[in-house]
Amino acid sequence: MVAEVGLGRVGVVMGLEVSRLARNSADWHRLLEICALSNTLILDEDGVYDPSHFNDRLLLGLKGTMSEAELHLLRARLLGGQLNKARRGELWIRPPIGYVFEPRECSLILDPDEQIQEVVRLLFETFRRTGSALKVVRYFDAKGIGWPHRIVGGIRAGEIVFSPLEHHDVLRTLHNPRYTGAFVFGRTRAAKIPIGGSPRYRRLPRQEWKVFLPNSFPSYLSWEQYEANQETLRANARGYGYDRRRSPAREGTALLQGLVLCGKCGDRMTVRYYVRKGQPLPIYVCQRRAIESAKLPCQVIPGSGLDEIVSRLVLEAVSPASLEIAMEVFEELRARSAEIHRLQRVQLQRVREEVELAQRQFMLVRPENRLVADSLERRWNEKLTELSKAEEEYARALKADDPELSPAARERIHSLVSDLPRVWNDACTPARERKRILRLLIEDVTLSRDREIHLHIRWKGGATTSLDQPLPLSAPELRRTSATVVELVRALATEQTDHQIAQTLNDRWLRTGTAQRFTRLRVRRIRQAYGIRSLAQHMREAGWHTTAEISAQLHIHPQTLKRHAREGVLNAQRVNDKGEILFAPFDGQPPKPLQGKRLRDRRRYPKLATHVRNEVQYEA
Repeated sequence: MVAEVGLGRVGVVMGLEVSRLARNSADWHRLLEICALSNTLILDEDGVYDPSHFNDRLLLGLKGTMSEAELHLLRARLLGGQLNKARRGELWIRPPIGYVFEPRECSLILDPDEQIQEVVRLLFETFRRTGSALKVVRYFDAKGIGWPHRIVGGIRAGEIVFSPLEHHDVLRTLHNPRYTGAFVFGRTRAAKIPIGGSPRYRRLPRQEWKVFLPNSFPSYLSWEQYEANQETLRANARGYGYDRRRSPAREGTALLQGLVLCGKCGDRMTVRYYVRKGQPLPIYVCQRRAIESAKLPCQVIPGSGLDEIVSRLVLEAVSPASLEIAMEVFEELRARSAEIHRLQRVQLQRVREEVELAQRQFMLVRPENRLVADSLERRWNEKLTELSKAEEEYARALKADDPELSPAARERIHSLVSDLPRVWNDACTPARERKRILRLLIEDVTLSRDREIHLHIRWKGGATTSLDQPLPLSAPELRRTSATVVELVRALATEQTDHQIAQTLNDRWLRTGTAQRFTRLRVRRIRQAYGIRSLAQHMREAGWHTTAEISAQLHIHPQTLKRHAREGVLNAQRVNDKGEILFAPFDGQPPKPLQGKRLRDRRRYPKLATHVRNEVQYEA
């Protein structure tokens, strides 16, 4: 009890035990300073004190220090008793979902409700299979499975209700080591922050836990599985930090996403995508330092060829063990489907029990109590509606996902799993699953680029593999006609025209660099690009003559020569699609059928010689 009395200019603070105010030395001494400045006396059962006097202030300070020390000792004794009880494993801590406290044994036991046990086990199994807490939430939502929550306050305290699973429920369950059957205490440490003075809790590493008693009660998973789950969660969390060197597997097509290190600076390389012919192709880019310093990226490496090389190495590494897992995969699929249907049946059974309870309550009410009867009847009807809906959902789930597979389906699964390369390259296999398989075997991949790409793979266990890959072709090189086709055109040009060469190439199922059929114009462009001479040029070098030259030599009209060429009198050959023909050279006199024809043409066309001479000069 404290009272304030004013005596003129002097105030008095009276209390039965003034030292009880001194739970904090800083606050106590601040009170003494205020009383000294305002000439206020402090009075308790031992006497009257004047804070403005040194001796009184010293005595009051000692009393405050002793009071603070007393409070500290009381708190230390309480915490010591709590810690001693925790070291014996007898300290009561609110049990997590899936456990109940057994007072007689002062320990935890599995929840007697089998549905709760199976739902908790399904959560751990789903996370082991998917490796993502969000995937677990989506799986429970897709299957219509609720997560149990225990009400801790109110008139319904201790009751279990099922509601949709949320992300924080999954994380809280996965981070709780008590599901391994271990009694733990002191996993966090509290420290007050300067602003506001509210405590902030920090998780301690395993070595700093105050109490750790393994195998204290039944478990849902082993300690090794718990450690594996924590490592998976840490790997997933690295995808959101500054140095995301070990980010979780995503859905993109980049096989080495999250595993690639730059061979020049050592930073993690990110992934970009570009679309070619409707397909996204990856590019690995080292750009962190470029972003910070506004420079060009350290390295930019196309990833299509690299992903294929790593895929081949992984298949070679795991192919000997692929046959052993064929039926194991099938049995896991069957057991997983059967477990889901069993949980759905248990959930349906719980709804039926609630309907029966509502029915019994309605039957027990007195008929004259209509207000209560109407309320119970309404509740009974609501439960019947929920039961009907649950039965429809269960029937729909059975029809959509039959746990029993036919022998033909069993054989297809066996053949598919036994051929691991086909499973790996199957379009139905998600890219995320390929990456998860890859992360089980490969620690990281280092890439460097100069005149070629250097690939350094570090496997789990310390083994390494180094490969050199030539640089990918540029866009012009990808569209360029192959060297084989060019050489074939060079060889055919000595005997065929451009149109004939195009037909020959198409008959051999050869295509251009852009995968198109050959035409006369495309063949001519290839000749011009590579300096290949045409058939006419080859024949001119061999001594063949044009129509104008032969006409001037024999004094015969060009149309007549062409007619004789068609009739086979003269040896001539068409050299292009414009109708130009060349005549084979002949020694001595021309053929006899041309002798009389030549004299008649000279008499009939006296200017023929001049015309032919001018035409020859024009062509030259």
